[in-house]
Amino acid sequence: MSRIKRRSARRTTDRAGRRATFSVLAAAALATATLAASVPAAAHDGSSRPEERAALGAEHAQEHTKVREQLLKLGGYSQLARIDSLNSLTRSQGEVNSRFHPKTYGQFAEYFPSPDFAAHIAMLPTGKVLLFSFERMESDPTEEPAPTNTLGRANAGRAFLWDPRRGTGPDAFKKVTPPELVVPDGTGESRPAPFFCAGHAFLPNGMLGVFGGNLGYGGGAGAKLSLVFDPWTEGWSVNKDMEVGRWYPSVATAPDGRLLIMSGHTDQGWGTSTSVVERFPAKSHPVPFEKSLIPRDVPTDTLRVDAPFGADSDYPHLFTLRDGKVYGLGRHATRQWAFDPVAETRTDLPARPDGIHRGYGSAVPLPAGLRGPDSVLVLGGDREDPNTYRLTSGGAWEKQQPRAFGRTQDDTLLLPDASLLTVNGAHGIRDYGNGDYNPKSDLKYRQIETRNALGEWKLGPAQRLPRGYHSNALVLPDGRIMVTGDELQQLANDPKIDDDMNGSIEIFEPSYLHRGSRPVLDRAPEGPLRYDSAFTVGTSTPDRVKKAVLLAPTTATHSLNTSQRHLELNIVRRQGNSLRLQAPPSANDAPPGYYMLFLLDEYGVPSAAKWVSLR
Repeated sequence: MSRIKRRSARRTTDRAGRRATFSVLAAAALATATLAASVPAAAHDGSSRPEERAALGAEHAQEHTKVREQLLKLGGYSQLARIDSLNSLTRSQGEVNSRFHPKTYGQFAEYFPSPDFAAHIAMLPTGKVLLFSFERMESDPTEEPAPTNTLGRANAGRAFLWDPRRGTGPDAFKKVTPPELVVPDGTGESRPAPFFCAGHAFLPNGMLGVFGGNLGYGGGAGAKLSLVFDPWTEGWSVNKDMEVGRWYPSVATAPDGRLLIMSGHTDQGWGTSTSVVERFPAKSHPVPFEKSLIPRDVPTDTLRVDAPFGADSDYPHLFTLRDGKVYGLGRHATRQWAFDPVAETRTDLPARPDGIHRGYGSAVPLPAGLRGPDSVLVLGGDREDPNTYRLTSGGAWEKQQPRAFGRTQDDTLLLPDASLLTVNGAHGIRDYGNGDYNPKSDLKYRQIETRNALGEWKLGPAQRLPRGYHSNALVLPDGRIMVTGDELQQLANDPKIDDDMNGSIEIFEPSYLHRGSRPVLDRAPEGPLRYDSAFTVGTSTPDRVKKAVLLAPTTATHSLNTSQRHLELNIVRRQGNSLRLQAPPSANDAPPGYYMLFLLDEYGVPSAAKWVSLR
């Protein structure tokens, strides 16, 4: 998925020899794994451990030490190394986070295995989370696990649903395999749709459109795949192929509910970007507002305007602002445009003032009270620049307050209280401060950062795993944060690599969940809400409610999150245990679809959300 992947082919010969030696030592390493899991991890300093000496005796303990040293010198990644790494990260996380009080900084509360790497995620209006990625080719985290240059059936996608209401065990996950397809790779072999490194956005009926993917050659050749996931039936549907293949495209929901698809590398391979803009569904087909309208065999059409982002601006940030235009913010400083989806025109925007190419970093539409967003904050993507940059819909750029340090691969979320939260990050694409394909990480990249209403940033607790390339995060309906992604780090810290749970999920509780009890949202309308109309909700804590907000659900990949949105709702009347709220003024303020409705008290503590839909 990055140019780094091409290095894996050069490692094949060395890997074969290394594995031959590794097999001699594997049994001894696995025999020590159980013991390693039961005692605190130590640095790989070549000395035997006190716990081993006490349990096994000095001579036997020294044998374990020699096995450990040999495995580490080989460069192969043993089960013992995975357990040691996870133990070490768990210990350092506890040490660091003892300095951060949850009431002020929040806390990481849970860590548990997942069946998927979650290179792509979506918070569905059913309360479940869709995770999808690829079938791995490799379990060694110092090698490339994705089938980017793999033809045939091994180049396959996979997907799962996580239901938080069912807990954190294996039974909380359900496999939702993508459709079996034959892609034009010359093999004629069917496989679950290879949609990793696709783009995605929500349709108004709560379904997720997924576009593009991998053909298995050329360092990243784009597929023409057009799929829809239906959260109501929990199944996939296949639509007509797009006009062009796309690998690393971006997708955004326009005010009319149609999805605009831009950028991506074509079926010719990495570096062959497309400027064609497509729309789904095509204008000859209706926008799916109803749950019963499942798009099947529906085409895209092409817009008259093009989007010349170029090969160095894959996965551009796309946002619909309240002027009704879709803002395309390329990674290259000069590739910044506003697109009018109705007139099908493009307007040039001033170059970003940093003047540099920014890699995978965040961008967030900033809250603007009762109206939709009219500005975007660009941050991350450059390890040398900690500054943040705000673009208004009028086209003006302004340097904003910096974070503690520059980082790439970060994920920044809008929270119910309108604050921002950054999780994840790295030194480079797969460089956590210690070199490419080296799973060791500088501690700072594991620390979160938060931004308050004044635009001030502060560092906070550390997450368990460093998560960089392919990391993800989203806000759950109960206000907690789900953190996941980065297949290499998940492989490097999997305490049981031979099972079906090679991913992992961390749960972060923001500080607002440690400031007292929540207000309560008992009921909300089940039918669609009309724009600029009033509607009633029920609450058993009416005196505690100070604000009502809509938060759009996240669908994200590669530090790209086009769906985020935060709007306050005017409380027009209070009567007993009922509140009368005013819906957003127009689809420009909030594109049609599903939103999480939160009630907040004076301290920013949110209720658990109810889902509402805007029509």
